[in-house]
Amino acid sequence: MLFDLTDDGFLDGRLRILQPRAGYRAATDPVLLAAFTPADAGQSALELGCGAGVASLCLGYRVQGLSLTGVERQPGYADLARKNADRNGMALRVVEADLAALPRTFRAESFDHVLANPPYFRAGGGTAANDPGKEGAFREETPLSLWIDICLRRLRPGGWLTMIHLAERLGDILADLRSRTGSVEILPVASRSGRPATRVLVRARKVDHGPLTLLSPLVLHDGAEHLRDGDDYSMAARSVLRDGMGLPIR
Repeated sequence: MLFDLTDDGFLDGRLRILQPRAGYRAATDPVLLAAFTPADAGQSALELGCGAGVASLCLGYRVQGLSLTGVERQPGYADLARKNADRNGMALRVVEADLAALPRTFRAESFDHVLANPPYFRAGGGTAANDPGKEGAFREETPLSLWIDICLRRLRPGGWLTMIHLAERLGDILADLRSRTGSVEILPVASRSGRPATRVLVRARKVDHGPLTLLSPLVLHDGAEHLRDGDDYSMAARSVLRDGMGLPIR
């Protein structure tokens, strides 16, 4: 698959990422996902549905010495993830496969961390995207419950699953996590102070027991509305999106 590509800077240009000009294009969500993943040097991390590799590479930038693996079903995006890893000097193994039909040998592997940014919209309804890559990234073909099941199956005991999704899907996520994880932490993400959260970051540990913790919201922008040219990111958002810092870890 051939793309008309753009060369985009993430983390204030610390990472250079090739992306399709038309199609699925990563923005803030994969950067936030990486920042909320509680990884340490020497551990292993798997991203399911890695696209062009933005979340994995942001995580690898922040935490040196990680073993990084991505799974991506669309060949063109899998190839971009490999190229982006090479051009940023990182080792990222990319497995080209549908997460619902992983190779037998891969199903024998387990990881300290699994991170995912599943499609936000349910199958059916709405208007389909003109680009198949964008449609595949945003609309479910594999149900969210199956995403979570596959993530947990690839986790080692004591490992962490980290996800970003729409706030309205939080109930579905917690229902699927409830009997299989402990120490669930939820970080609401709001565009501005006083507005409802539109996204949630969720991380859950593969243990028998643990508390459910609702963290203080991450507010992305200062002020009640956008009043000037350029970004108006809050200090907390800027430290993550521009400087590559992690969100509060444990």
